[in-house]
Parts: sequence; C-alpha cells; structure tokens
Amino acid sequence: MRPYWLHAYLLVYTPLGLFADSRVTAQWQQYLLGMLTFAVLYLAALKAPKEQRVQVWVCVLVATCFEIFGSLVWGVYRYRLHNLPLFVPPGHGIVYLFGLLAAQTPVVRRHGRRVAYAVLGFAGTWALLGLSALPVVTGRLDIQGALCFPVFAYFLLRSPRWPLFAAIFIIVSELEIFGTSFGSWAWMPVAPWTHIPSGNPPSVIAGGYCVIDASVLGVLWAYRVGLNTIMTRIRTARSPRIGPSIALLRDSRTNSGEAVSPASTSLI
Repeated sequence: MRPYWLHAYLLVYTPLGLFADSRVTAQWQQYLLGMLTFAVLYLAALKAPKEQRVQVWVCVLVATCFEIFGSLVWGVYRYRLHNLPLFVPPGHGIVYLFGLLAAQTPVVRRHGRRVAYAVLGFAGTWALLGLSALPVVTGRLDIQGALCFPVFAYFLLRSPRWPLFAAIFIIVSELEIFGTSFGSWAWMPVAPWTHIPSGNPPSVIAGGYCVIDASVLGVLWAYRVGLNTIMTRIRTARSPRIGPSIALLRDSRTNSGEAVSPASTSLI
C-alpha cells in the first residue's frame, strides 16, 4: 500500500470534501473549505518533482478559466450556491497531481498498457450504458458523455502521457459521482447552445482533461519560448556586436600605433 498512499489519501479527501460542501450554508464556510483544499494540494504536491509541481499549479490557473466558461458563461453545469466555489481550482490541481504521479506506480510499471485497456473498457461500458440502460433509471440520455469517449480513447491509446489520463479517469469519475450525488453541482439535462443531452454526470467527462492537459503544456511551452527570447535579447543588448563605426575607430588607432584596450571599444 505504501507506493499508493498519496493516491489513496487524495481519493479519500475528495468525497469527504464534497460531502462537507454539501452541508455548508454560507459562502464563508465554503471559503474555509477552499483554503483547506489549497493547503491539501500544496502539501501533497511537495511529494512530486519540481517540474510536476509547476504543471499542477499551471493546471489550477488553466482549469479555473475553463470553469468560469463552463459554469458561469456557458452554464452547462451549475454549482449549488450558483458561484464558483473556492475549492474547485485546487480540486483540479488534486486531480492533475493524482494523474501525474500515476506513471511511477508499480501497477503501471508492471502491467503497462494493459492498465490503459482496462480503463478504456470501463469508460466505453459507461458511455454505452449512458445511451441504453441508464436513461431508463435516470431519465437522461447521455450523448454528451458518449461524445467525450473518442477524445479520451485517442489520448489514452496514442499519448505517451497515457498513465495521466488513465488515473484522471478514475478520480474524475469518483468526484463527479459523489459531487452530483451530494448536490454540490448538477449538469443541465440539455446543454445550452449545443442542445446536446447530458447525464448527471456525463459518462466520460474525464476526456475534458485531455484538453486541459494540452492547454497546460501549451502554456508552459509558450512561457519557455518567450522567456528564452527575452533572455537572448537581454544578452544581446549587454554584448552588442561590433558595428562599422567601432571597427573603423579600432583600425585607425591600430594603424596610428595607439594601443587599443577592450574598454576603448565600448559604446558607453
């Protein structure tokens, strides 16, 4: 159990935190839960390498932007107090950290792609049930979840980061089932704008993290390229190339027998 203690801890904290949210009656109580969740994420992320910690916190920022759009603008789902709870941004960080750490677990190292195929089987079964048997029980046809399945399957089978997506499916499925069961949020029966029917929750909504992961990597790539460009320009400004006027001055002094020191060619 030792190699999985952090994963187990995060899997336990998630439903407990959602249960606590379902019992709060004021936003200040929700703020306290949000600060607690930030603390949990911070302490848990200390167990990850520095590069992964950076990815986790970038994910918090990127996922918050998606949350603002999905909940407050698009309205495809709504939180209980009709706001964006403070625990949601660090909650996305917990999900992402859970996925990043999965690649180092013994089950992934030992069984490799068979883990991906097993997760894909569960996801495909859930998506199929959302189109067939579950509507009889829930009264909802889950086309939205089924549409997420091809995206999730592609990244799970083709991406070198497949352990991330396999693990994210596990924890996202848990938090979506508990979150909607406790009433912390609810998905609209029919999505605004697109008018696509949805389950509560959609079956393979974890496929949305394929977009979030790509966005995180894109932000980090843009930052590194931009930083390298800035540093290159700073170094160039500090060490200007010799122009024609400086070269002519140096040659004239050399021909006249005057010693040319490095400082004499400075522009300052």
